[in-house]
Amino acid sequence: MGYIFGYARVSTEDQSLDMQLDAFEKYGVDEVFEEKITGTRKDRPQLERMLDKLREGDKVVVYKLDRISRSTKHLIELSELFESKGVEFVSIRDQIDTSTPMGRFFFRTMASIAELERDIISDRTKAGLEAARARGRNGGRPSATKAKIDRAIKLYDDKYPVPQITEMTGVSKTTLYKYLKQREGAK
Repeated sequence: MGYIFGYARVSTEDQSLDMQLDAFEKYGVDEVFEEKITGTRKDRPQLERMLDKLREGDKVVVYKLDRISRSTKHLIELSELFESKGVEFVSIRDQIDTSTPMGRFFFRTMASIAELERDIISDRTKAGLEAARARGRNGGRPSATKAKIDRAIKLYDDKYPVPQITEMTGVSKTTLYKYLKQREGAK
């Protein structure tokens, strides 16, 4: 029997890994790789470290499928990598264990369902924003006031660092650069 690796991830620094870590302890995981980073990011150093350590006979355990993958495509790529290395994969909450034929089938089915669910949520969000716009409301951050933008541009011209400008004025870096670009285009 190989080594049992656990991969735990939450999307923000404020969220807790405790529930995942408790499940790993109960399962008997030997080593845990923890990350506090959004699942959509490609660069996940702890995931890469774990993947580099995998050897034939090892097992990768996650609390839920969405903790390890960015998309169905990524999940299937990971499953193919695990298969090629002779590594088993377990998702505790989804009750998937690829050491069995049924587990491999469920794994692929659950990956497809998880992607479908994300797509439905995304479509609902877009529809909600469109409905709000039709009623004259806009989603997203409130717009920066002209006074704040003018102050941010003045601070920029006075050679203040951008992070300090955003902190002092509340104008985001993206907004500041947008108005600076507009000013350059007007000249």
